[in-house]
Amino acid sequence: MNGYAHPADILYEGEAPFPFLPACEHYAGSEKLIRKALELQTEMGPIFDITCDCEDGAKAGQETEHADMVAAVIMDSANRYGRVGARIHDVRHAHWQNDLEIIVGKAGSRLAYIVLPKPESADDVLTQVSYLDDMRQHYGIAREIPVHVLIETHGALKEAWQIAALPRVESIDFGLMDFVSAHHGAIPGSAMRSPGQFEHPLVVRAKCEISAAALGNGVVPSHNVTTEIRDSEMVRADALRARQEFGYLRMWSIHPSQIQPIVEAMRPDFAEVSDAVSILINAQNAHWGPIQWNGKLHDRASYRYYWELLQRAKTTGMALPADAEQRFFSNTD
Repeated sequence: MNGYAHPADILYEGEAPFPFLPACEHYAGSEKLIRKALELQTEMGPIFDITCDCEDGAKAGQETEHADMVAAVIMDSANRYGRVGARIHDVRHAHWQNDLEIIVGKAGSRLAYIVLPKPESADDVLTQVSYLDDMRQHYGIAREIPVHVLIETHGALKEAWQIAALPRVESIDFGLMDFVSAHHGAIPGSAMRSPGQFEHPLVVRAKCEISAAALGNGVVPSHNVTTEIRDSEMVRADALRARQEFGYLRMWSIHPSQIQPIVEAMRPDFAEVSDAVSILINAQNAHWGPIQWNGKLHDRASYRYYWELLQRAKTTGMALPADAEQRFFSNTD
């Protein structure tokens, strides 16, 4: 790294840096679909995460077997990048503790994150986070395991800011389908898809509140799925609206064909990435003091903006100049 200080060591003194997650989170329930997703991840690189679904993926009465399968897949050599997480059952389901015991006990060393569905309050989230930490300590896992929280109930939306501020939380996600269903017909079914999901006032309010709560607490806002799996342009358009109009930095996928359009839509503008590379290289050469570039003054405030932009570009698979790769990412691959 040519003897210069890295931006991660300079720009966030005294505070936690913003988490950078792949722009797409792909959900898969069965072992067949999970392994297919792992094959695709090997081909495409770690530009998307894989979430193994215990909540909707496990058949009734076979929750233990399903959790065992998920743990085995996470520990499998096919999990090349270590970017596989799991959604467990909600806090009112009889099996949620067993989910954590099995997955953390058998795969906690490689588990990328845990997704918590359907909390009604911040206390519900804290109950599951506390048990996650208990299991981690019980099994001697030193690393903290991040948590992603699904906001899909009235109570969780009301306490979104408190939830986003809880320990271990690195993402809060909008669960559109359950949220609309919770309104007992007051929101029409058309709001579960586009363009209604971006236009109905109650849904728009929820999306804005979740994004604001996440970004205001330094965690990643994740957008709901698009149910259209054959029309890649609709998927791309939905992801682009989520990113540009609502501030979401990540989006769910429920079919492999959705992954690439989501990643492309979430990718930063190429021209701005090019500016970021030039500004950060000049700033590093100046030991992170103020610089002039293209007639404009830049200091640590703008450096942080461009450093986070460059990290987003990296997580979406954008090709960066060799100098930028060497200076900023040579020890992170």
